[in-house]
Amino acid sequence: MKHSVLIIIPAYNEEASIGDFLSDLLNSSVTEYADITVINDASRDATASIAVGMGIPVISHPFNLGYGTALQTGYKYAVTKKYDYLIQIDADGQHDICNIDRIYKKLTETEKKPDLVIGTRFLKDSQSFSIPFPKKIAIRFFRKIIQITGKQKISDPTSGLQGMNRQTFEYYSHFGNFDNNYPDANMIVQMALLGYDIQEIPAVMHERKAGKSMHFGIIEPILYMLIMMFSTMNVFLRNRKKRQRHETKQKH
Repeated sequence: MKHSVLIIIPAYNEEASIGDFLSDLLNSSVTEYADITVINDASRDATASIAVGMGIPVISHPFNLGYGTALQTGYKYAVTKKYDYLIQIDADGQHDICNIDRIYKKLTETEKKPDLVIGTRFLKDSQSFSIPFPKKIAIRFFRKIIQITGKQKISDPTSGLQGMNRQTFEYYSHFGNFDNNYPDANMIVQMALLGYDIQEIPAVMHERKAGKSMHFGIIEPILYMLIMMFSTMNVFLRNRKKRQRHETKQKH
């Protein structure tokens, strides 16, 4: 039976961690209300075969298209299959399984149901690991950018642990509405400017046990910060104009 919630797991060369992660997921209460799909971004290892062997549906890209494209593939699939909610979680085990229940309850059980829920490591009841100094700088920088441009306080703008309603992932699924390369702070600014309700929940996160982060090293976080800064400003200018046109139409 198809459930109303789809969990998407973007994965690229995660054979060292995805088996244990999927095993924990299948043995949790999550399967009572959610379906699971792995978006395999043309992994060169056994990532896809491990998931298939565990009975998890896998959508595989023919070429490595990047993290953002893997997410958008999941959004398009969720729209096609008519899911009501979507939760995205990483395959490397950094996001604890307990976060899924927290996001699901926030999306469905609170009086004011948000459009987008972000799992953060910086709220009172959060649990996390030590973050490298360059990433700390990037996080603080993007907090300020979001506060200035999107008029929203978000403590963890680079968190990939997110849940959303159909309105949100359907918007993301359309061409030009989602950054296929670096979907982080820029997407939060976009959705804030468009009037989507964004909320955070405390999350439990663990240090990566295997594989390599997209933002490892010293140079990579600096380059990422520069790219994200220009991307965020582009999103801000484009969506501010959209919002102004919308407000003008409402007045008339």
